[in-house]
Amino acid sequence: MVFDISKISGIGEFTLQKEKERDLYLKDGRTFLVVHRNTIEIRCDEKLSNLLKSKYESVMESRYFGHGGIEVVTAGQQLGLSELEDLIRLSYNLTA
Repeated sequence: MVFDISKISGIGEFTLQKEKERDLYLKDGRTFLVVHRNTIEIRCDEKLSNLLKSKYESVMESRYFGHGGIEVVTAGQQLGLSELEDLIRLSYNLTA
């Protein structure tokens, strides 16, 4: 899955920091999204994180955000595109 954040409505200004094996999307200098080749990591609250991890096999605890986020396997993902976009919008809004 090629990830294109420009197609998600409701996302304001951000900067992109490209690293060797991942892309970091930052709002005001703080990361709200991490894109790897096969996964994306999204900031969310711990209760939502636990719910999604128990519901979907393709969702696990984020390596970057820890308990404050999830990592979603993009190949064969169980989350729909609209759900994923909602989570990215939430992550953007949670990042202050």
